[in-house]
Amino acid sequence: MKWLLLLSLVALSECTIIKVPLIKKKTLRENLIEHGLLDDFLKKYTFNPADKYFHDESATLIAAQPLENYMDMEYFGTIGIGTPPQQFTVIFDTGSSNLWVPSVYCNSPACTNHKRFNPQESSTYQATNNPVSIAYGTGSMTGILGYDTVQVGGVSDTNQIFGLSETEPGSFLYYAPFDGILGLAYPQISASGATPVFDNMWNEGLVSQDLFSVYLSGNDQSGSVVMFGGIDSSYYTGNLNWIPVSVEGYWQISVDSITMNGQSIACNGGCQAIVDTGTSLLTGPSNAIANIQSDIGASQNSYGQMGISCSAINNLPDIVFTINGNEYPLPPSAYILQVRGLCASRLGVPAGNAASYHTAPHTPPPAFAQGKGRFHKRKLKAALDSLQRKHDTL
Repeated sequence: MKWLLLLSLVALSECTIIKVPLIKKKTLRENLIEHGLLDDFLKKYTFNPADKYFHDESATLIAAQPLENYMDMEYFGTIGIGTPPQQFTVIFDTGSSNLWVPSVYCNSPACTNHKRFNPQESSTYQATNNPVSIAYGTGSMTGILGYDTVQVGGVSDTNQIFGLSETEPGSFLYYAPFDGILGLAYPQISASGATPVFDNMWNEGLVSQDLFSVYLSGNDQSGSVVMFGGIDSSYYTGNLNWIPVSVEGYWQISVDSITMNGQSIACNGGCQAIVDTGTSLLTGPSNAIANIQSDIGASQNSYGQMGISCSAINNLPDIVFTINGNEYPLPPSAYILQVRGLCASRLGVPAGNAASYHTAPHTPPPAFAQGKGRFHKRKLKAALDSLQRKHDTL
């Protein structure tokens, strides 16, 4: 099954599209299993995927990013930083706004096992004295901000601010299949006020539309891609459905209902949700998630996951998200994770207390976070979502 997550800001038109191929690798979870470290990891660190969205707005230099959110990420792209470009594998993450990579200033185990940016090898690097810190459930990535040219799909994004890590959290990130993270959310949630990569590309006139899209192929299929500045209609059939963005920060939207077999299982009376390519789970309030886990027959296994029989994939019903009046069925193959012959629910652990979420005044907090765009599945060639900053629509 193929999936398309589209994030956009203006109406569609013919344009030049900048494409960055995505590759599929073993996940951090799979690497930890291979090295016999997953059980230790889950015992040592409390897993709350919603920490990414429930942060203290008074912490101006810190953006919360739980490391565990990236444990099941499979799709990664390559960018270049500097002149000549130094290559890095990154997650294109709509749930955060900063670009950061390891640097030669970092001696943490996670840094020494990954590519590290060396400012002295770039003729276009501009240093600053500004610190940056991004908090994870396992510690913090701390570092400094600098400016340089970032190569994205063959296009030079000049004078781009980014983070150079000096410390990285936990020895477990040593096994991560990515070097850094490229955030694609709104500037409002960027740590230290750093301008996100896509915003800088738009400001410099590098893209013809204030629009980007992400296409994720399923299973072992090739062809996954991030597209900047347009939409390739060959990746989908049917019409695009536009949904209002309720809060400019994360890509936050209003959900009408969540049902299974025609019965409400969560989101009674409507709720808020975040569309996030940097999260591989569906997280939500504890009662709602517990009800859904019970309905699909999931129970906690030795790894702290909600295990489920793999045979259930063929028997369970769709979970249907109704958004802006349109139904988007999520099949069992999307909400059940299969790793090494074992199956587990992709539904996250409790999302914490919504009352602690800080956002714009009089704006409802998000109840659910929807990962990897797999929650707007259409029975078409591909699934399609759209977010428009300029017109506040998705």
